[in-house]
Amino acid sequence: MSAAIAASTDTHLQVSGATKSFEGTAVLKGVDISVSKGSTTAIVGPSGSGKTTLLRLIAGFEAPDGGTIALNGTPVAGGGAWVPAHKRQVGYVAQDGALFPHLSVGANVAFGLAKRGKAARDRVAELLEMVSMDPAYASRHPHELSGGQQQRVALARALAREPELMLLDEPFSALDAGLRAATRRTVAATLARARVTTILVTHDQAEALSFADQVAVMRDGRLAQIGNPFVVYTRPADRETAEFLGDAVILEAWLEGSLALCSLGGIAVRRPPAQGLVQLMLRPEQIRIAPDGPIRGTVVETDYFGPETTVRIKLHPLAVDPTRPVDPHQPKGGEVITIRHWNAGLARMGTELSLRVVGEGVAFPYA
Repeated sequence: MSAAIAASTDTHLQVSGATKSFEGTAVLKGVDISVSKGSTTAIVGPSGSGKTTLLRLIAGFEAPDGGTIALNGTPVAGGGAWVPAHKRQVGYVAQDGALFPHLSVGANVAFGLAKRGKAARDRVAELLEMVSMDPAYASRHPHELSGGQQQRVALARALAREPELMLLDEPFSALDAGLRAATRRTVAATLARARVTTILVTHDQAEALSFADQVAVMRDGRLAQIGNPFVVYTRPADRETAEFLGDAVILEAWLEGSLALCSLGGIAVRRPPAQGLVQLMLRPEQIRIAPDGPIRGTVVETDYFGPETTVRIKLHPLAVDPTRPVDPHQPKGGEVITIRHWNAGLARMGTELSLRVVGEGVAFPYA
């Protein structure tokens, strides 16, 4: 079997050139995304970027204006094809769970089951156990559950139909931080055990990076970047993606070959996109406080977050050799950068610190 054929048989979802407009406003502008069987993909982006619209096209709640969608190699939308939502073997969990308030937990979970009587009750108990809930909860009503429990019941109801693909539309966003993390872990473990291909839509960058095998970043109706979470975070495609996915230190730099000269010294750059004047991106955790660090700066502001402190540092002007001609490409220093550190006492206001950079930077062409 050729590599191309092998890759295609492993593809569960293929979206090609999907477009969608509402009342003359383009929401999706030609989206291409491929999802492998049994994998987890997180689609992340700011509000209005088209995330939920893309999910609704995949679910079959909306039809694309252009492009095609295929599941397991079979077209389900576009190009003259249309398979309604209830025939796509797709589960859907909404942001609020969308449980029926007048039905018990058991009745909610059993809603999509063909079984009745004892067979249905046994299956409900099995599904509740799958989402780490005691089957005794079957007699309760949604208003008697916590937010995290309601979301797990919504997942159990979606799993009752034995979907091959699960779509999660911001399912944890209404939960508080601690409950959100615990519920996310439970949901991820449940879907992994069931070997269900999963797509999560979220606006939470950390959630996307921790949840998925593959992260797709959407911006203005297009995919800005898609790939492994580590690669997308450490090697973003552009400055906008870099700053959306997390805090970023952006410095002006002069790039020669694969070395960028900036106020933090000479920084190695992988696959430089240009030469000369560039914008250099580093993540705050790459800049370490080190007694023998070659870069000096003074703490101008701190924000304490318990296990971590955000530290703003004004870099010292770089020394200039008065006996040599001024190099216009030589950085001058003096920028204010933000790093993170675990020791709040070490980074008090006015403290002078020595810094060192760890790892590679990412260069973007100068805009």
